[in-house]
Amino acid sequence: MAEQPIDLQGRPYSHLAFIWTLLAGTFTMSISQSSLSTAYPTLMKYFNVPASTVQWLTTGFMLVMVVMMPVSPWLLNNIRFPVLFVSVLALFDVGTFIIYLATSFPLMMLGRVMEAMAVGIMFPSYQTVMLRITPEAQRGSVMGFAGLVMGSALAVGPIISGIVLRYTTWQGLFVVFMVIITVVFVIALKTVKDVMPQHKAHLDYWSVLSSVGFIGILYVVNQIGKTAVNWGAMGALLAVSLLAVAYFVYRQFHVATPLLDLRVLKTFNFDLAVLLTGASYIALIVVTIIFPLYYQGVLGISPFASGMALVPGAVVLSLLNPLTGKLADKIGFKATMLTGMTMIVLGWLWLTLVTSQQSLVAMILTAALIEGGNAFVMMPAVTLGANSLPDQLISHGTAVITTVRQILGSTGVAVATLILAMVTADHLKVAGHAAANLAGYHAVFVTFLAVAVVGWIFAAMLRDGRKQQA
Repeated sequence: MAEQPIDLQGRPYSHLAFIWTLLAGTFTMSISQSSLSTAYPTLMKYFNVPASTVQWLTTGFMLVMVVMMPVSPWLLNNIRFPVLFVSVLALFDVGTFIIYLATSFPLMMLGRVMEAMAVGIMFPSYQTVMLRITPEAQRGSVMGFAGLVMGSALAVGPIISGIVLRYTTWQGLFVVFMVIITVVFVIALKTVKDVMPQHKAHLDYWSVLSSVGFIGILYVVNQIGKTAVNWGAMGALLAVSLLAVAYFVYRQFHVATPLLDLRVLKTFNFDLAVLLTGASYIALIVVTIIFPLYYQGVLGISPFASGMALVPGAVVLSLLNPLTGKLADKIGFKATMLTGMTMIVLGWLWLTLVTSQQSLVAMILTAALIEGGNAFVMMPAVTLGANSLPDQLISHGTAVITTVRQILGSTGVAVATLILAMVTADHLKVAGHAAANLAGYHAVFVTFLAVAVVGWIFAAMLRDGRKQQA
């Protein structure tokens, strides 16, 4: 058994209790992110707002989260981790309480923004800390376990929200989150220790300001496929946002203490890890968004049943994550991730080759194959990326990975939605509704088969050595 870990003050602490506390907080935040869509119809009636408005509870959440991720390395370097962790939990708790009390939609949106700020800081930070406190030889296993917890949030989210909404009001959902986060807060005061060395620096406000360009890009991406969009204004916003992001990137290479140290991108394996975690996340997020639409639009099953049909795939993802982490430690990251990308390619290939209507069982099995492939790629890619960097750059590396992953995932969903709408509309001119629907989904499957093949090529290019530089 490994020797007792010690914190920066030389005091021993429980490694297991520390990790469990981190994962409990992150798990709850992840559920709150994924389970809200179940409550949309209820919230639309309660606040008397249209679907396009209520959608901002997810879209706005995602935009705020993305802009907070690059700030997380600075926070880790300048605030003692126990203080940062409980502060993030408190921010989330207060935001959730505001949502619980909300009498208007703007007030609910304020609470949701506070939740998103907490999640945007937490997601890169918990991965950084887990990687830093775990010996390199065990990182695959530990991050695989993290994948189990985070993957199960996908399965548990719709189930919890479905049960709570059946027996209580929508406010009950947020009471559940508040209670759990408050309990985690109390436990964290005892179990979370100071393990991250500080490298204090001034916050580069120009970098923070220019990083808002990421929000602009994602906002424009989310307008794709929507009707009555002013594309003149969107084009201008996109141009300004791209310039802001270009300035952000330029500034990171030209200031003494960058907000996000992009020197991590000079490491070949790290770059491939970023692209692989993005490719696998695109596959996962497109499955969770597009498959329920297929279940309802093509197979004609209810929204609740289509949500439940996602659970087997999420369970497979959860169960495989800890196994793939151990596998990566034993046989190497390249072989593990090639296996995962092969599974993802085979899933999309099956959907591409069978152009007739799929059965529900076939779709569930295909979802399980693609999500299982994700387990072999996403967390191992994060671990490989960390292993290829010096320890002091791990926080910057995980922030880059989580930010890029979120942007690519959002873009993937927007592209899938656009292709589905355009191809279906095009085929409606010459074919019936059912045939046009099938053609739209087939075009989506072909597109993401191509993305998966590119991901497979990235996996084949990996080097298995540790801490290699370009």
